[in-house]
Amino acid sequence: MFRSIGVAGRPWGEQERAQWRAMQSRRRSYEADVVAPIEALSGRFERVAYGQITYADDAYTLYALRSRVIGAALPNVLVTGGVHGYETSGVLGALAFLDEIAGDYDGRVNLLVAPCVSPWAYERINRWNYDAIDPNRNFRSDGPREATALIDLVRSFAGDYLLHIDLHETTDSDRTEFGPALSARDGKTFEDGEVPDGFYLVADSADRQLEFQQAIIAAVEQVTHIAPADAQGEIIGSPVIAHGVIEYPLAKLSLCPSITNARFKTTTEVYPDSPRATPEICIRAQVTAARAALDFALGASER
Repeated sequence: MFRSIGVAGRPWGEQERAQWRAMQSRRRSYEADVVAPIEALSGRFERVAYGQITYADDAYTLYALRSRVIGAALPNVLVTGGVHGYETSGVLGALAFLDEIAGDYDGRVNLLVAPCVSPWAYERINRWNYDAIDPNRNFRSDGPREATALIDLVRSFAGDYLLHIDLHETTDSDRTEFGPALSARDGKTFEDGEVPDGFYLVADSADRQLEFQQAIIAAVEQVTHIAPADAQGEIIGSPVIAHGVIEYPLAKLSLCPSITNARFKTTTEVYPDSPRATPEICIRAQVTAARAALDFALGASER
């Protein structure tokens, strides 16, 4: 549908963005799917309203959950989901982690979880926010409200972090919709690519922490299959540096895991469109990855 917007080869202006917005519709409920479970969990965790986003007639309160008891000597851990609203298991995985797993770490870490960073996009099953901006390339002081509100929350919670795990998906719609839309928006030619079939991780090229990444892969491999390298030895155009692991310069690209100084950082990528996956498998993979990340980071910090 985005192909009818604007003129090929010319970046979008406000008229084109408005036309794109008019094509979006609410397809699910942030209140029902995210806010209600957060409310149900608020007896076990402290609920934090860390920002307000208003787009035209839509208003969203941004919520996070944090440990009720904060220990000054305990390591700080950040879990984020829903940076891209269409990546469903990132949101539901973060909520499932809170419900099922997080209590096992009471008294061992100070936990902060932001399950749905981009609620407007969550409701519309989209990658971009209202302004056709991808929050995950804009975690900067001048970035969109989804990004700056999270940055402010993270800095107010702690200055130092042990771990940040950011929960994502890679989908067929990256190839059929969101990649072509990005090229159209920026007035560029779309270059098609292969969608990897399976789970993989994105490490920080500034500090790979490969043993950490490999521990997560080993745990998730018990739940779902790991994406193989393509014929060029790559996943989504990036060289594979270990089984199921690629790397990006997180800070240079202003990606979400760049917002802390955590020693251990990773981005999960599950593939919900695989014939070998189900929505529940994808959620299990996210939860398993978060547990494995925590266990490795804590083990390393205690040695």
